[in-house]
Amino acid sequence: MGRTDADLGGVEVAIRAAMTQIGASLLEQLLGADGGYRGPRIDCRGGHRARFVGYRDKTITTVLGAVEVRRGYYHCADCGHGVVPRDDELGVSGVSLSPGLRKITAVAAAAAPFAAASVLLAELAGIRLGTKRIERSAETDGAAAADRQAVESAAICRRAVQVLAPSTERPAPDKLYIAIDGTGVPMTAAAVAGRTGKAADGRAHTREVKLAAVFTQTTIDDEGRPLRDPDSTSYVASFATSGDFAPLAAAEATRRGAEQTRQLVVLGDGAAWIWNLATATWPEATPIVDLYHAREHLHALADQLADTLGADRSHWLEQRLADLDDGDIETLVTATQTLLPTLDPALAATTDKALGYFITNAQRMRYGYFRDHGFFVGSGVVEAGCKSIIGARLKQSGMRWNITGATGIITLRCHQASNRLDNIWTHPHNQTATA
Repeated sequence: MGRTDADLGGVEVAIRAAMTQIGASLLEQLLGADGGYRGPRIDCRGGHRARFVGYRDKTITTVLGAVEVRRGYYHCADCGHGVVPRDDELGVSGVSLSPGLRKITAVAAAAAPFAAASVLLAELAGIRLGTKRIERSAETDGAAAADRQAVESAAICRRAVQVLAPSTERPAPDKLYIAIDGTGVPMTAAAVAGRTGKAADGRAHTREVKLAAVFTQTTIDDEGRPLRDPDSTSYVASFATSGDFAPLAAAEATRRGAEQTRQLVVLGDGAAWIWNLATATWPEATPIVDLYHAREHLHALADQLADTLGADRSHWLEQRLADLDDGDIETLVTATQTLLPTLDPALAATTDKALGYFITNAQRMRYGYFRDHGFFVGSGVVEAGCKSIIGARLKQSGMRWNITGATGIITLRCHQASNRLDNIWTHPHNQTATA
């Protein structure tokens, strides 16, 4: 009788387990060749000299399984702490997972909830890690990457780190877009303590994540509509205030060629913080309010004027939408203002306030001009990012996050979506410290 598919599957798993055991044994021997002795005394990195005490064993969980490593241990009497140079060299200082396994764990935890990530690791790689261990490792590496990104972003903004100039292999983009939006993430009670919100109890239950999507455009289609360059979108996100988020977004735009591009464009909805940030950071950019948000505001305005407009509501709305699509905000506003004398004072005040959205953003709503010049007029890219990068992983039923944990996972997902997950463990290839 021939073997069944189930038999073959069992053989495959058994061979994989045997091979990883052999690999773990070889890796343990390889690591054991260097015991980490670096002389009788070494620098403790606190300005003192640490003394060699002896050798101590450590279990490191790797992609091949657990291995035992003997490392030289030093102690600094002045600082009162130990120093293990071999741990630093292997990238396992303060952690028990190897760098290779931490990366795999980060990928799984960024893609799925921690319990599901544990199952994925076991099924796909034969690696068994508990849910809490996965959570701690992924959140720690992600948070460390966020801290590093913040430091590098600040360095880029103050020119301490120089992004390399465009080249034949990496030409400057024709149009570079910076689309910005925010979305709420459900948080633990401690993470929102003392914050007001929109809930019935007046308290906040979420914290806003600010997300920037940076992408390029080179061509338009046969009908003159812009086409986003394939695989050109990168993302950065943070719980920071708009002032602290600005360097993160600015550095990403700079890294993507904002200073060399022919046309820089900022896309966003009507949120004041977005345009305050954009005006301060990229005053030379063309600002565009998302057309679909503007249409929603106009529909809402028509709804509140429904009783006044009566049967003429549909025709009035059609005319105002045409004004909006043409970018003729002056006509839209003037035509609406003519109704104000006919309204009761409360409705007149509400209508005048609603018109303020269009008046404030008039120069960001020249949609006829923007279309004629082949610009995107919608911020769908970043709105989709809010759903797919943030919402799909951090807003599932029952989830509540603290700031550090959520920041770690958000950073991992942004790196993953930007095809730059390796940058967490290696230095970016297109920037260098200035002399």
